[in-house]
Amino acid sequence: MNIENAQVQMRKGILEFCILHIISRGEIYASDMLDELTFARIMVVEGTLYPLLTRLKNAGLLDYKWVESTSGPPRKYYMLTELGRNSLESLNDTWHDLSHSVMQIVRAQANGNAVAPPVQTAVEVQPAPPANASLNIVVSETVPDSVPQPKQDQ
Repeated sequence: MNIENAQVQMRKGILEFCILHIISRGEIYASDMLDELTFARIMVVEGTLYPLLTRLKNAGLLDYKWVESTSGPPRKYYMLTELGRNSLESLNDTWHDLSHSVMQIVRAQANGNAVAPPVQTAVEVQPAPPANASLNIVVSETVPDSVPQPKQDQ
């Protein structure tokens, strides 16, 4: 496994989500997005941002407007569309579910627990029936809501 490649792929996987979040705060210039993404160590390559912004624009998730600049050419400021806000809301839900799931696995590994708790089977046996009655056995399965955490030594 190439660790550097895996790290790059993980960052690329959340790049659109991060960009939509940055733009959701208000109109923003692309180089300001790049600065924030670079500072957060999500992205440092300018050549990745502009094609992604174009793709998001073509998908109807964002729009832009040109603003005159006193120090050079006009600047393109990006903002979310209604579809972009709805998409970001959906991605937020996915992110929360995914981050919770990943942390559950990471915590279980760090604590030496199994990733998935085993299914516990309970068997309920009724008292012995009369000789002429049928036997009634009830089997139920329960799955814990979360991985049990080991008790800490005090």
